[in-house]
Amino acid sequence: MMNFFEKCKAVLLKFWNKYEISFDEEIPNTIDDTRFVVLDTETTGFDYINDRILCIGAIVLQNNTIPIHDSFEIFIQQEHYDKATAKIHGILKEFILDRPNELQALQQFLAFLGNSIIIAHHTVFDITMINNALERNGLPKLTNKTLDTAVLYKKTLLVSHLLERKDSYSLDELADKFDISKKDRHTAMGDAYITAIAFLKIVNKLRAKKKLTLQQLFK
Repeated sequence: MMNFFEKCKAVLLKFWNKYEISFDEEIPNTIDDTRFVVLDTETTGFDYINDRILCIGAIVLQNNTIPIHDSFEIFIQQEHYDKATAKIHGILKEFILDRPNELQALQQFLAFLGNSIIIAHHTVFDITMINNALERNGLPKLTNKTLDTAVLYKKTLLVSHLLERKDSYSLDELADKFDISKKDRHTAMGDAYITAIAFLKIVNKLRAKKKLTLQQLFK
């Protein structure tokens, strides 16, 4: 008979194996056919080691559309909490009483994510926070391919010595540039939605210049 720790390990292996098996399915070669998952995390702060994820918001983008029914949002129970960042994202410690723990949330998130290509704005932050949460729960890192709208946006800009280009552009700047509503800014779902619309606008601008392939988005 398995003891408690053996049972926990068996559960971990089961849902992680299911996630890994999803990569046996080949990703389509075209942008339109590919399933992208656009995500954002709201966290207790920006310290990769000490801060924690409070919410993950994610939406699917496929065939140039965002299916409203195909979305994911989860608020996570965390012991670590920072009142200062709560003023930004509005998530209070007792905001939702029945929240899953970190491991339960990761399990649900991985089932939604599968082998999709991840899109985020400043992707490194969100992916690092998720990978650190996986590591805390004895799991490997994500293996999905990723795209960053902060990087892709710069590909749409004219290259000229007369125009000053910044090293990085915020999500607010992209929303202003593409006339995207910021009504739900600083919520995980709201930021994921803004990022998804910005991605579509970026792809359309790049397509206007030349034929665009999925592989070219990663260069």
